[in-house]
Amino acid sequence: MQELYKEIHTYLNMDEEIPFDQFDDFYKRVIDHFNDNADKFDEEDVWRALFISENVMSNADGRAKEEKGSRTKKYKKMAQRLKLWAQNFAGRLAQMGYNDEQMNERFEKMFDEEV
Repeated sequence: MQELYKEIHTYLNMDEEIPFDQFDDFYKRVIDHFNDNADKFDEEDVWRALFISENVMSNADGRAKEEKGSRTKKYKKMAQRLKLWAQNFAGRLAQMGYNDEQMNERFEKMFDEEV
């Protein structure tokens, strides 16, 4: 999880967008990792997973609005799938006792983290 978390921070700090193939590869690795390991995530991994899923989802959604053709559908599908994961992770954090305000505060701090 830490490697994916480092990678999303690298992408978020870049001036330009990564190409579709690189974005798609990252998305697939994230989904595979979530599918294989999400039920074993500790609290810190749930936070990182939420951060990753929210950011990739938001980026895919933005790209879907800008793209034309077959990639639009691909980006929309990515965003939909990650929205489900984000809801899962946010729900798990709520079960751990975090409210929306606490989640938003922590999420904002995660943007500024050195990884």
